[in-house]
Amino acid sequence: MTDQLKHAINAAKTAQTDDRQAEATRIASSSAGDQTFDMSETSYKTSHTAIRKARRFAMQGLYEWLVTDRRFDVDGKLGWKANAPHDIAARTRATNAMHTVHIGYYHEMMRDIPEQIEALDALILQHLDRDIDKLDTVEHAILLIGTYELQNRLEIPYKVVLDEAMKLNNHFGATDAHKLINAVLDRMAVELRATEVESDTKANLRTSQKSAAKQAQAKPADSTEVVADVQSAIEDSPTASNKPRISANNTSVKRNSASKASANISEFKASKKDADDAKNQD
Repeated sequence: MTDQLKHAINAAKTAQTDDRQAEATRIASSSAGDQTFDMSETSYKTSHTAIRKARRFAMQGLYEWLVTDRRFDVDGKLGWKANAPHDIAARTRATNAMHTVHIGYYHEMMRDIPEQIEALDALILQHLDRDIDKLDTVEHAILLIGTYELQNRLEIPYKVVLDEAMKLNNHFGATDAHKLINAVLDRMAVELRATEVESDTKANLRTSQKSAAKQAQAKPADSTEVVADVQSAIEDSPTASNKPRISANNTSVKRNSASKASANISEFKASKKDADDAKNQD
């Protein structure tokens, strides 16, 4: 093998290695958050379902981060930290089919929530009846996503944020955890989305008032009055023989008393006996 051929082979290997390193650097840079992601960007799936899937992947990624690097950070074991959020995101994209996921929103949550963890935890703690470290890790991750959206994603209605948090809990959390998550986010919405909550409350009040007014207008007459009217109509209507219907409540039609009927029978018997006696005498 000539020196020229060896030189060409070495140059090709070097170029291939440089290309691989450049690609790895590009992926790591994108995962680390050097690229700005926009929810409206057309290159991503931006449907409601795609955003919901992004929340699910983010919940799993945040859970992994909370039990590894975040826990080591809190415990002061900085030398153990080797699972950064951007590494989790890159690994998740490499091992999952995410073509139906809003990738931009997924990366945004995996970048911004860990960066804002202190502020987000402080907001959660204001409406919590225990310390943050007493929370189940799944509940903590769901609350972080909900708090982040309430504070930073004002275009998402607060009711949608609460509903999506409930869906995350139904998918990943404990049976009764929804009570705590709903209570915390509901109180937080009053603080972070005061105008929106107030407007929604007023709208619900107007709807309730309109519904009550319609029910009052459509309310039927008193049941006793309805029965009396029907009974009166029946009693006053003529029968097939054009005679008034006999009713115990209609005093205009009277029956013969039992004593009068007995007297009539006795009179008939007496008159018949007199006729028979007269006939026998003849």
